Amino acid sequence: MSLGMSDAFDLRPEYIISVIDKLGAKTVGFQFPEGLKRKSPELAKIVEKATGAEIIISGDPCFGACDLDKTLLEKVDILFHFGHAELEDTKLSEKVYFIETRSAVDIRPVVEKAASELKGQIIGLITTVQHVHKLPEACTVLEANGKTCVIGHGDSRLAYPGQVLGCNFSVARAEVCDEYLYIGSGDFHPLGVSLSTKKRVLAADPFSGEVREVDPSRILRQRSAVIAKSLDAEVFGIIVSSKNGQERMNLAFSLKALAKKHGKEAYLILIDLVTPDQLLQFKVDAFVNTACPRLAIDEVGRFPSPMLTPQEFEIVLGERDWEKLVLDEITEEPV
Repeated sequence: MSLGMSDAFDLRPEYIISVIDKLGAKTVGFQFPEGLKRKSPELAKIVEKATGAEIIISGDPCFGACDLDKTLLEKVDILFHFGHAELEDTKLSEKVYFIETRSAVDIRPVVEKAASELKGQIIGLITTVQHVHKLPEACTVLEANGKTCVIGHGDSRLAYPGQVLGCNFSVARAEVCDEYLYIGSGDFHPLGVSLSTKKRVLAADPFSGEVREVDPSRILRQRSAVIAKSLDAEVFGIIVSSKNGQERMNLAFSLKALAKKHGKEAYLILIDLVTPDQLLQFKVDAFVNTACPRLAIDEVGRFPSPMLTPQEFEIVLGERDWEKLVLDEITEEPV
């Protein structure tokens, strides 16, 4: 069955239709991440025609498997969540089905290109869930170019070997290698691995064919500037997410206690969607983010007060050395 749209990602329409028919679902929810939302109307049209079910598409932002639309879930018989693999702490309901939208793009050409730019012998392979099924192919290419390939296993929040999330790079720390090759688009994941492991990371984009070495220096400069602006802060707002896969209340309590230990004031702020506008009314010297770790990075400079990560908060209070600055992660254990 053709969706009449890009073949780059598999939305699994036949599987979706079979699940709806098997369960006799009458009202069905679709939740897409931002990059795939444009595909939702056409998929809904095909599924409605094939099943007779009513499709409701979530219009709210979606930042990952950690961000299930709980409001929509209450209104439908089943919910299909696209673009992410299920997390251990997002198993809210048997009504949720994860469609990982695996990529059909040929990764071999870009891996072949990257092989000539790799300097080490032992290469750690990392990617997102969209390309994780292509890692054995990547290994074949690297080994044909005289490299040794390793694919590591991360903690329980990761569904597959070699998989990284924007908030979890544990699969990279589990590998013994000289450097890493990241297969995918965007900079955040490979930058996180670079900062987490202090090793060289090459990023190979199978869509553009571009191969580049990741340089974390810009992010480090930005984060150092945020820390510097917060050194004289006396009052902190500690952000806690109400999203199932992002909620770190215990961490927030421990950070509040740490602030008190250093004679600072700190208040916990529970919020679902963290945006600069939502925080305008809170008059604090700096925020500390325990929600999605990408918020402080992607929205740098847009919040009404500096937004620190928990690790940066420790630096501000003198509990951590500047040289030990890393990106925040949501892992099995606090980083």
